[in-house]
Amino acid sequence: MMSVAGAFAPRQEVYSIDESFLDFTGVQGDLVAICRDVRARVLQWVGIPTCVGLGPTKTLAKLANHIAKSAERKPGSYSAALAQVCHLGAMSKPELDSIFAATAVGEVWGVGRRIGAQLVDAGVKTVLDLVRLDPMTVRRRFSVVLEKTVRELLGVECIGLDDTPQPKQQIMVSRSFGHTVTRGFDLATAVTDFTSRAAEKLRLQRGATAAIVVFIRTSPFRADDLQYSGSTTMPLVRPTADSAALVAAALAGLRLIKTGKPPALPG
Repeated sequence: MMSVAGAFAPRQEVYSIDESFLDFTGVQGDLVAICRDVRARVLQWVGIPTCVGLGPTKTLAKLANHIAKSAERKPGSYSAALAQVCHLGAMSKPELDSIFAATAVGEVWGVGRRIGAQLVDAGVKTVLDLVRLDPMTVRRRFSVVLEKTVRELLGVECIGLDDTPQPKQQIMVSRSFGHTVTRGFDLATAVTDFTSRAAEKLRLQRGATAAIVVFIRTSPFRADDLQYSGSTTMPLVRPTADSAALVAAALAGLRLIKTGKPPALPG
């Protein structure tokens, strides 16, 4: 998918296993039409539906991507014209203000849960509220990172494209289930899926790991339930990024957590 999308622009930064930034500087033509071609090509060649966000900064592009997804998946959240491909850089200030006013501040890339809660407590509930703050005041009260986020939302580039991002020293893939999981098979299926995703991320940065950590826990939000948390680290014979080897180690770790006994070694 990354190679297919990357063919449309002179520069690309792979951000995650399913997301990348493309730099269209110097590219002539209708960018929205080009990005619709990107979507069509990825869908045809890879079979994965995608959404594209366009903006003069990475933060605006990420926000545009959120809007494109929401407009397609949640009719009525935004104009249907913004579905699949959204170009915030082509909008007038009144149009942008309307979009910002309809978007919760927590949807902004770089606004974490803790900072988001602080902003809401301070009366900053929407993206429009955020961009109306003085950037230097944001820096003094919150952080230089949030100041850069505000400037990026205003169209000032503060986060450049990284052609060669540094490999991550730790990769974590975890999710909360939308329902109570009681069967070991379902848990093993989830661990297999998460481990496969982590292996893909590891191969993407041309890395290898010598150990894998498996953990499971009950929901901390279900206060009436008996709480449980278990984890184990499974060392590997040799560093690898092979999905099969990592999945086997992860499932062995899951069995160890559940039974308290290491798996039997082959004879």
